[in-house]
Amino acid sequence: MWRSTTILTTVVVILGLVSSPVVKGMRFEIKTGATKCITEDIPSNSLTVGKYSIVDPKEDHPLPDSHRITVRITSPLGNNCHYADQKDHGEFAYTAHEDGDYMACFWVAKQNPQTTLTIEFDWRYGLAAKDWSNVAKRGQLEMMELDLKKLFDTIAIIHDEMFYLREREESMQLLIRSTNSKMATFSFFSLIVCLAVACMQLWHLKTFFERKKLI
Repeated sequence: MWRSTTILTTVVVILGLVSSPVVKGMRFEIKTGATKCITEDIPSNSLTVGKYSIVDPKEDHPLPDSHRITVRITSPLGNNCHYADQKDHGEFAYTAHEDGDYMACFWVAKQNPQTTLTIEFDWRYGLAAKDWSNVAKRGQLEMMELDLKKLFDTIAIIHDEMFYLREREESMQLLIRSTNSKMATFSFFSLIVCLAVACMQLWHLKTFFERKKLI
């Protein structure tokens, strides 16, 4: 009885951990000319979404053009999952294809005088990511568009390669025909020369024997 209760309790705890949403929301500061990176251990095949924005210190005024950040999210193997350059806010969505630490790095261009920016960053995966269906759909659409573009590029490359191989085949056929024609001509003249030499040898032998009065 005690063992059954322990096993049941363990199963409930594991299910609670697996089904619990994973949310990582934060606010941090970064100085101009500096870089700040955040890592998160994400399992493979996990839908991952997030958003980031620069906190406006003056809510009634728009952010100056100098308040821009560059964001790059990379997989454990170094593949780009998201990249944005000179943005004051943004969103991303992708499906993790690798197990391990994913890294989100924020970089601000150097300014003089140096200033400090406050960034809000919300990073979700697992069940928590499903709450952001719109972001996920946009991310999936972007991924589909990227995959379609890659597919079209691949088809175009294959199409060009096929035409190139066809041209090479035609040129090789022309070369083979030209070579065969030249070989036939060379063989014909070689035969003529051989026959002429044979005739000259017979005439020479006949003349020699007649001179010696052997025939």
